[in-house]
Amino acid sequence: MRILKRLHPLDWLAAGLLLCGLVFLATGLLPTRPAGDAMTRIAPLLAFLATVIVMAELTGKAEVFDAVASWISRTAKGSYARLFLLCVAFASLTSIALNLDTTAVLLTPVMLALATRVGIAAVPLAMTTVWLANTASLLLPVSNLTNLLAANRVGLSPSGMAATMWAPQLAAILATMACLWGFYWRRGRRGADVYVPPPPLKPADPVLFRICALACAGFLLAILVADVPLWTASLTTMLVVVAAFALRGRSAELRLSLVPWRLLVLVPGMFLVVETVNAHGLHELLTSAMGRDGGAVGMLRSAGVGAGLSNVLNNLPVYLAGEAAVPAGNRDQLLALLIGTNAGPLVTPWASLATLLWFERCRGHGTRIPLGRFMLTGLVLAVTATLGATGALILLP
Repeated sequence: MRILKRLHPLDWLAAGLLLCGLVFLATGLLPTRPAGDAMTRIAPLLAFLATVIVMAELTGKAEVFDAVASWISRTAKGSYARLFLLCVAFASLTSIALNLDTTAVLLTPVMLALATRVGIAAVPLAMTTVWLANTASLLLPVSNLTNLLAANRVGLSPSGMAATMWAPQLAAILATMACLWGFYWRRGRRGADVYVPPPPLKPADPVLFRICALACAGFLLAILVADVPLWTASLTTMLVVVAAFALRGRSAELRLSLVPWRLLVLVPGMFLVVETVNAHGLHELLTSAMGRDGGAVGMLRSAGVGAGLSNVLNNLPVYLAGEAAVPAGNRDQLLALLIGTNAGPLVTPWASLATLLWFERCRGHGTRIPLGRFMLTGLVLAVTATLGATGALILLP
């Protein structure tokens, strides 16, 4: 009973979705073959998710992200405009290199702590994190779990995907910057002209700090240059970081709670539920809505359907269901669907796992996010970022 009382509402949601999926499977509402195919596809994704979040959590405990945030605030020298540009760059690079869920898990508390330390408004920094976690996740396979799902079908190496998606990624980030400044960062919203930068951060354990920083750099180098599975790179990096914590006498921080158990339950549950819906009419609906045109019209339709349905359900299973409705030879249409399911899930709190994680971190910090404003401003950005990125893909293939 004590364990049940300690469960978070999201834990109940995750368990409920998995239970529903298993019931659908047991009763025959969900055929065995599509369920098996879905689980086979997401197995490497789950391995990557578990290891990269543990690695990132420990890297955060080693103060690597705090040091970067402190450097950013001092480099901006009290200027909100410079701070804005540096925060955008930091959040974008974190999402691109370490996955959007890592950005939500680690960068959100760092940004909120930064707001507390320098005495500036927390909401602009928080919104920078959640929006760029989603919109800056187009460039590499590692950037978003949907990209990992798409990797085999798209058939692009990390460098090949970057060469294809650089223009859509740039367009999405520019749209995000415009909305962030207009809705949250301008003078009338942030409430001050300047801020006082904090003193330089001195890591409590410089050796551990350096090991974790180098491990993260090695992880990024491995996924960009070496032809190894992403989960292998993240597992290897995690083992290096775990070993460093153990050798530096920090074994007490190596707890099982570091493993994202909730996500590991939530993700299979979502896929099983959506696969059930897919087997009972969703596939036909998506095929009709997106069409079979691999040109500009089909790309815009696919991006719009992906963005819209992601906000109703969730972007991960929506991508998988949408992928099955895209003809095999229409790679650009598939990339447009990927844009919609990456840059579009910004309206509802459940549209992406990163947003769910972000809301939880904000609540734990005591930062109140007005839901109505979040949804309205998110709608504006979802439309502009999705259209801008898809347009860039059409014009600069």
